[in-house]
Amino acid sequence: GEVVVERSRKEIEAEVAKLLEGTLPPFIKEKGDFQHVIRILNTNIEGKRTVMYALTKIKGVGRRFCDVMLKRAGIDKHKRAGELSAEEIEKVVQVLANPQNYDIPPWMFNRRKDYKTGKDLHLNTNSLDLTFREDMDRLRKARVHRGLRHMWGWKVRGQHTKTTGRGGVVMAS
Repeated sequence: GEVVVERSRKEIEAEVAKLLEGTLPPFIKEKGDFQHVIRILNTNIEGKRTVMYALTKIKGVGRRFCDVMLKRAGIDKHKRAGELSAEEIEKVVQVLANPQNYDIPPWMFNRRKDYKTGKDLHLNTNSLDLTFREDMDRLRKARVHRGLRHMWGWKVRGQHTKTTGRGGVVMAS
């Protein structure tokens, strides 16, 4: 017959832990070089997602803008966000701060022909919120049709309102 070896649960758990000790997921090269959470522009970014999709968590950065930004920064978009070095993160922040200096076309910016300066800008995080709020205040203060409809919480862009849009609140800030 068969020889049955009885082992305790602790022995089995210790053996499994010993086997798993050296194994890391395939996108981690060394034990200490992976960051699970990265902080860029006051936004927590998941390290396990690919860079292109992880950076879209930053307000004002979409997929298309992120793709062009990573090409200009010279970073592989299929890399995991947790694998980025400090230099690569700094390069991303620089490109986000001044996209016009890195030959990103102005039609990709989210603030074309700014009301005050007349320049093409790309705004992120807090500056995007602040500028939006200033624009709404300016429209309300001038008592423009668009501003009044924002103020009342009605539809702004010419949609029909006879039967739709009765339930929730429209973007009234």
